[in-house]
Amino acid sequence: MPTTMFLSPTMLSNAPNFPKKIHSSNPQIQTHDKKHEFNPNPPNSATKTAPWMKAPLVLEPNQVLDFSKPKNRKKSSDNKDEKGAKSLTQKVSGGRGKHAMKKILYSIDNLEEQDQELTDTQKNSEQIEFDLSLGEDDSDGGDRRWFRRKLPWERAERMVFRRMRKEKVVVTAANLRLDEGLFERLRGEARKMRNWVKVKKAGVNEGVVEQIRLIWKSDELAMVKFDVPLCRNMDRAREIVEIKTGGLVIWSKKDSLVIYRGCNYRETRSSFDGDQDPNSCETSYLGRVPFLRDKFSINSTFDMVVKDETKVVQGSLYEREADRLLDGLGPRFIDWWMPKPLPVDADMLPEFVPGYKPPSRRCPMNARSKLTDNELTHLRKLAYPLPTHFVLGRNRNLQGLAAAILKLWEKCHIAKIAVKWGIPNTSNEQMASELKLLTGGVLLLRNKFYIILYRGKDFLPPDVADLVADRETELKTFQLQEEAARTRTIETLHYIDEPLSDSSTIGTLQEFHSIQSDHQGFEPRISEAEVQVETEKLKLEKEIRNQERNKLPLQLKMKIDKVSKELAKLNSSWEPAELNEDREIITSEERECLRKMGLKMDSTLVLGRRGVFDGVVEGLHQHWKHREIVKVVTMQRAFSRILYTAQSLEAESGGILVSIEKLKLGYAIIMYRGKNYKRPLKFSRNLLSKREALRKSLEMQRIGSLKFFANMRQQQIYELKCKLVSLNASS
Repeated sequence: MPTTMFLSPTMLSNAPNFPKKIHSSNPQIQTHDKKHEFNPNPPNSATKTAPWMKAPLVLEPNQVLDFSKPKNRKKSSDNKDEKGAKSLTQKVSGGRGKHAMKKILYSIDNLEEQDQELTDTQKNSEQIEFDLSLGEDDSDGGDRRWFRRKLPWERAERMVFRRMRKEKVVVTAANLRLDEGLFERLRGEARKMRNWVKVKKAGVNEGVVEQIRLIWKSDELAMVKFDVPLCRNMDRAREIVEIKTGGLVIWSKKDSLVIYRGCNYRETRSSFDGDQDPNSCETSYLGRVPFLRDKFSINSTFDMVVKDETKVVQGSLYEREADRLLDGLGPRFIDWWMPKPLPVDADMLPEFVPGYKPPSRRCPMNARSKLTDNELTHLRKLAYPLPTHFVLGRNRNLQGLAAAILKLWEKCHIAKIAVKWGIPNTSNEQMASELKLLTGGVLLLRNKFYIILYRGKDFLPPDVADLVADRETELKTFQLQEEAARTRTIETLHYIDEPLSDSSTIGTLQEFHSIQSDHQGFEPRISEAEVQVETEKLKLEKEIRNQERNKLPLQLKMKIDKVSKELAKLNSSWEPAELNEDREIITSEERECLRKMGLKMDSTLVLGRRGVFDGVVEGLHQHWKHREIVKVVTMQRAFSRILYTAQSLEAESGGILVSIEKLKLGYAIIMYRGKNYKRPLKFSRNLLSKREALRKSLEMQRIGSLKFFANMRQQQIYELKCKLVSLNASS
């Protein structure tokens, strides 16, 4: 049976060498085909197919075309040129990479050498300097002339001076004084220490030093761990510890330091006992303040004496200028937790200064002593980069500090005072009010960290105030002399016909004094105090009417109702899980072990303002997938809220609450997954989503502020009514 081949019309039409008329290689068939054109339906074929049909054609074996050998193309005259161009890229690997481009350029160079007919182009190419750099190492064994050339697309070389980053090398006193072997041994022992002395907010006080010396009796190393604010500046903490204890810091990590007592250590008396020596370096700053010289019995001609004049000046220009500004104001505060310069310790200044008076003030002509909002903002911006001048810890009896501030205001128009950390019963409001009363300055800023005072536009330095007072007394004497001369002239030059009349005293100082003496005991029917009381009553009544007539409380009520509805809608969309009574029980030893492990963990789960929602529970299980304990850090302050959060996490996750620990900046809730923990395949969606939890937090904050504002308005109206009642009762 003859074999047939099926070809579709599209295959035939797409064939590159498909002819209009099909010729067979058989001569008999070829003569037959010359007479008759090709018929898609020959009489011999078993299947007849119409030209418009898409069914496959049925061909005889002798009519099958051979597509394996394409039709030969005519050879062009440019065959040599094509062959030469093809030789450039036919065996180049790497595509368009740098290595491939180098090979192409190298082949171009070889072609130029072999082609003798293109002498003109070769000369031109020799004149044009292609600075093509192929690198120092030519992998193809190329010519050495390609070295140190540039590719056409490369830019010209230019000198680039890179900024070298200096490595911070901290050379401590221990590195300089101790041997290398001893230093490494002590550091190895320091890494194994687990007991430390806690330094609280008050700093390295006498109690901390005594504890360190007690440890040094039995051990040569003592470990110290710092709380805020010293933990933020460990370089300053190291200096303070070395100054007060006399030891050497040999190892530091995060907020901990290990102190070595020294090779020749012996028990010494603490430097905090008793009063300080007035000639010591700490009181050498008192020499230029008069009342401090009297207190410490320092000579009036005292000046700071530099023991070694050839000593190298240390510190930056900023520190030296600040020290020069604070010299003579008082003893420095050694426990300063910020970078140098050290401020003045205001607690060591005298409480009372005999004969102290607030400075005299006089505003320039055509100027207002009150600050505008722009001026206040500008002064606050200026005060930000200034160094801290004083450090204060007591609330009252600040005459010594006020005198030092007046001394500072002669050089700097802003006084920056920091409030000490860790001292109980400090009130920055009380400090600021007394300083403002004693100095007469303008309060720019007051918070729990800083008090900033401006000397004011009407401030007069003591020298200028003395000159003004002398000038006023001089003018008064001249006025009295002029008045006496006028009276003498009138008495000698009056007419004999006219008696001396009172008109001669018109416009004189004598007339002014006489008017004052005549009306000194005059009392009108309505006193000035009564007028002020009546004016105050009218103001209070008007303010009460305006407060009651204002529509703002109604708007507040509407906003509160709207927020309450939104909160009720959000609260109805979640159902908190109840605490399972059948829980695992862990022993006290296990709880303590888990608590210590949880405190040492670095990976934490932070609980933000959204509270406990679906993502927090999933995060707990994700932590429990890799470890059995998770530490949840929350910034909530009220312990009742923290306890509620911990119970919610325990109920929703099915874990065990280990403990709640106080951290520096918040609280840590340590959760244990349990011994029989199994990761749930599907998490329950009974809590709020992340977006809904944020909406709930915002609505709770909004309703709290609205209620607070409404209560404040009611409190204001109540206070105004109480004042009005008290004024009516007093009148």
